Amino acid sequence: MRVLVIEDEPDLAASLGRSLRDEGYAVDTAFDGEDGLFRAESIDYDAILLDVMLPKLNGWQVLERLRRSKKTPVLMLTARDTSGDRVRGLDGGADDYLVKPFDLAELLARLRALIRRTSGCASSLIEAGTVCIDTVARTVTQAGQPVALTPREYCLLEFLALHRGEVVTRTTLYEHLFDEDDSTLSNLLDVHVSNLRRKLGSDVITTRRGHGYCVEG
Repeated sequence: MRVLVIEDEPDLAASLGRSLRDEGYAVDTAFDGEDGLFRAESIDYDAILLDVMLPKLNGWQVLERLRRSKKTPVLMLTARDTSGDRVRGLDGGADDYLVKPFDLAELLARLRALIRRTSGCASSLIEAGTVCIDTVARTVTQAGQPVALTPREYCLLEFLALHRGEVVTRTTLYEHLFDEDDSTLSNLLDVHVSNLRRKLGSDVITTRRGHGYCVEG
């Protein structure tokens, strides 16, 4: 899953980026509203963390302009804990609202819930054959037995499972699983798919040659 963090406090932006990458997310960062809006309109992110108080364009302006063309889920971050601000954000098109200082575990939980809902998955459990993915605990079992995955392997499997029954192109997977700082992309996806097949069985992820990959429904 690829997330855009629009936050002008360098320390907080860096901390969020590290924490999200530790969870397996691909992360891009913008430090002002103009750059954030440009990135949000140019790339199909799975979610956006949007600070309210930003230079050039504030969070309200970014949200208002983004909603003219994109439905990307947005979690707004603000130091102002008033019902008026919360109402303004939600009515303006934000999907959720979190007040600073926030608990990282809560932010991650809200982010997971946003991505689940956007993918049309009401349950935190996704089943594909004998494989069960717990999107809250971020764990995977096969036939009831736990399977150890790296954060990036987990995110690849979760993304395919959230789109199960659909063929997901390699381009789409690169766009959603790798951020702009990732290098040597040519074989990373193949390595992760190979590792998942080794751990879960060769039939879990189907290759549609010339098109992409699929987890059957």
